[in-house]
Amino acid sequence: MALSRTSLQMSSEAANSPEEKSMMSKIFEIYTKTANAATTLFPLWTVLFTAIALKRPSTFDFFTTEYFTAALAALMLSMGITLTPADFIAVASEPSSVLMQFSLCYGMMPLLAMALGKAFGLDAGLMAGMVLVGSINGGQASNLCTYIAKGNVALSVLMTTATTVGAILMTPFLCKALLGAVVPVDAKGIAMSTIQVVLAPIAIGMTANKFFPKLVKAILPFAPVVGVVSTCLLVASAVAQVADPIMNAGIGLQIPVLLLHLLGGLVGYWLPKITGFGEVKSRTMAIETSMKSSAFGFLLAKLHFGDYVARVPSAVSVVWMALTGSMLAVVWRYIPVKEDEK
Repeated sequence: MALSRTSLQMSSEAANSPEEKSMMSKIFEIYTKTANAATTLFPLWTVLFTAIALKRPSTFDFFTTEYFTAALAALMLSMGITLTPADFIAVASEPSSVLMQFSLCYGMMPLLAMALGKAFGLDAGLMAGMVLVGSINGGQASNLCTYIAKGNVALSVLMTTATTVGAILMTPFLCKALLGAVVPVDAKGIAMSTIQVVLAPIAIGMTANKFFPKLVKAILPFAPVVGVVSTCLLVASAVAQVADPIMNAGIGLQIPVLLLHLLGGLVGYWLPKITGFGEVKSRTMAIETSMKSSAFGFLLAKLHFGDYVARVPSAVSVVWMALTGSMLAVVWRYIPVKEDEK
């Protein structure tokens, strides 16, 4: 019996030996470097998944609505564990950032969409779809891109929530004002989806961060990978559902949709910057403004616009929104923020 206990003790000591700990450290270091490289290549994964979805849409048939919702929740949970209630309290104490981004989302972007539509001579159906893309809320993928860009994730989450809830009133109002079209929006549905897919996973993540810090510390290095995989699947699934309209859209539509997201991001950065907001907040607002909830726009166009082509700009937007946001995130990830500019 004594011999058995001695053997167990020796085995336990061997398992916790410096050599084994060193090996585990090396494996974890390799994983960290690989994960950082994979996160840096986020735009490449987005292009790859998009290409597969366009070439073989059936590849993502397995990704049903249930999986789509679960992936969104996983994305938000992976962001939630990086946050604390103090982060939101700090952001809420300065609402000017949220108000600025809200005005960019529902003021500048719809007007930019209309201007680009007119500049490229889009017909009435495509113009309606273009304005709809500019008039919808920010997408949840912006929270991941903000995290990658080392922006203010708590601020990004609040902005996404504000524009998503705001879509209940703003999207129908803008469509009526700019297009004369009546776009009914399911207010209760939007509110419930925001709670289930955005706020609840964030709250669970923050709770885990507060009460189980050791567990969160252990899984935190995996959060960016979960976020990237979730986002790529979400983009691919959305693209696969509208592959034909995207492939049939000519360059005359691809360019204005790309410019909507690109110029939206640039204005979303420089306008806050020149009006006194810090670098981190300006980057966060740029990503949030550039990345629209294009899949939601496609759904609205499908349900409420009589002309089929009105849904095509939203379908094209799914691709360019993801690419623009991920590229901004990766570029800013490697441009350090000076202490006096935060």
